[in-house]
Amino acid sequence: MAPRPRRPDWKAYLRAWDRQQEAFNPTREARFSLMFDVVEAKLGSRFSALDLGCGPGSLSIRLLRRFPRARVAAVDYDPVVRQVGEGALGTVGGRLTWVDAKLGAPGWTRALPAGKFDVALSTTALHWLSRPDLARLYRDLGRLLRHGGVFLNGDSLPFSPPNGPMSRLSRTVLERSVSRRDRRAGWSGWRAWWASARREPALRAAFREHRRRGASHPTRPASPLDVHEHYLRAARFRTVGTVWQNFENRVLYAER
Repeated sequence: MAPRPRRPDWKAYLRAWDRQQEAFNPTREARFSLMFDVVEAKLGSRFSALDLGCGPGSLSIRLLRRFPRARVAAVDYDPVVRQVGEGALGTVGGRLTWVDAKLGAPGWTRALPAGKFDVALSTTALHWLSRPDLARLYRDLGRLLRHGGVFLNGDSLPFSPPNGPMSRLSRTVLERSVSRRDRRAGWSGWRAWWASARREPALRAAFREHRRRGASHPTRPASPLDVHEHYLRAARFRTVGTVWQNFENRVLYAER
């Protein structure tokens, strides 16, 4: 009798993902907690949420653990990280729905569960979007969120202009507070995670689709903070502002 195929340890992949992400952003957990504090203050403990650019579900699972009556639709276009997340987390008792969609692309909302949402959250994802896709995403969120719903984006949102004095000051402080060894460790952890995933037989089909879609992160410069604010106001968000900031590492808030 042939031996059974080895079942991947998806939870180990998720833990390794979190470790390499924390190497890049030591304030990651504090940023998550701050975002959830804002959600609770505005919406209470029962709500439907969108996790935009969810990766393997790091934000989604933390949100669902803190709010046992919440539901999340987790959206990502990369089949590799989505398969890792689904393998590690499943559906959390039916409260977590995984969605295959390309954020900001025409028609991406058709893949979502029916109905409106109370909150949309994103961390370390939307800076990859082109400006036209970012503008379309925010217009779509303006229609997807209920009146009084909120949007929170925890990300690197540069000062404007991106190469101005404040950006240079931010980079100087960051370089002095985070050693070169730590920065190298972050990139080393990122490369090691992807190298390990590529060796996983259960992910071969996902990597083929990843390459077909061109799902690797682009290298375009991140849109600055004022671009995000402009597009959100154009999408009829009433209140737009930064609720937490560590130089260019911010949480941007908007309310419908």
